[in-house]
Amino acid sequence: MLTTNIESILFAAAKPISLDQLKKYFDVSSEVIVEAVEDIRTRYNRETSGIHLLEQEGKVQFVTNPDASEDVASFLKKDATSPLTKPSLETLTVIAYRGPVTRPELEQIRGVNCGVILRNLMIRGFIEETQDRTRLQPVYSVSMDFMRKLGLTHLEELPEYESFHTNESIDELLKTTPEEPVV
Repeated sequence: MLTTNIESILFAAAKPISLDQLKKYFDVSSEVIVEAVEDIRTRYNRETSGIHLLEQEGKVQFVTNPDASEDVASFLKKDATSPLTKPSLETLTVIAYRGPVTRPELEQIRGVNCGVILRNLMIRGFIEETQDRTRLQPVYSVSMDFMRKLGLTHLEELPEYESFHTNESIDELLKTTPEEPVV
């Protein structure tokens, strides 16, 4: 069951997770975590598997099979050049007008899980993720590339920027306890 739970966390996180985090979360020894990770690696790191487990500097992450890199890159490039979906545009708008913003704040404003959308916007180069030491979590802001594509030199040039950036209704919404986002 531990191995299954670690797999699920790695899949859902879609970013490197430290072995220490897993050890603390599951309250087990380093040896137990290493054994579970080795079991996952043995099952996935095969020529016939599209998913591999990457381990580097005490962190693990699910990645695509390196042998499929050309197809993955081609598919993602095609996906990245297709028009943005309405949910992606909404998320990008919130980030542009309210950024830097955390994922929980985005999900509170939009009322839905934004993880996949954030990943896609980062792949396209429209947003950047940085660690906010005050909030102790990543925050999202629009990228220079986004501003260049819109022909902006300052975000304040966006229509009605000030009224949305400092909107009291949105501020009040963010002060409320977030409900569980729709997945």
